[in-house]
Amino acid sequence: MNTIIGTYECKVDAKGRVLLPAPLKKQLTDSLNDGFVLKRSVFQPCLELYPMAEWNLMMQKINKLNRFVKKNNDFIRKFTAGVKVVEIDNLGRLLIPKDLVAFGSISKDLVLSSAVNIVEIWDKDLYEKSISGDDIDFADLAEDVMGNINDDDNGIS
Repeated sequence: MNTIIGTYECKVDAKGRVLLPAPLKKQLTDSLNDGFVLKRSVFQPCLELYPMAEWNLMMQKINKLNRFVKKNNDFIRKFTAGVKVVEIDNLGRLLIPKDLVAFGSISKDLVLSSAVNIVEIWDKDLYEKSISGDDIDFADLAEDVMGNINDDDNGIS
């Protein structure tokens, strides 16, 4: 797994094209030939850009689900709704399909934000609202999520 680093502000044109910032494009260089998967986020009003290798790892996990369990089948359908295979062109642009532009309420200003091994694509105003902390005490969240992690292999103290 490659870790992607950084948060970048950029513009989207009327056709849904985004010119990737050079530092982000450089981090994604190894994935340019394989392509990417762009999808709706499960938890947030943003899009998620998966390098194809990361998407394939996710699909390996999902393919282990028993599809004769209705809950699993419903999850797979919703998780993959609106999924698109996309490429970054020779000029370093990503074309966001219209239905995904609508889902993410994407207007002119975007934020591309690393999320470990994928990139989240946000409308700038929605991104700022999501990180403002108005609805979450980040200190409590950090303690709940990371408080029991240690450095051994199982991650639990």
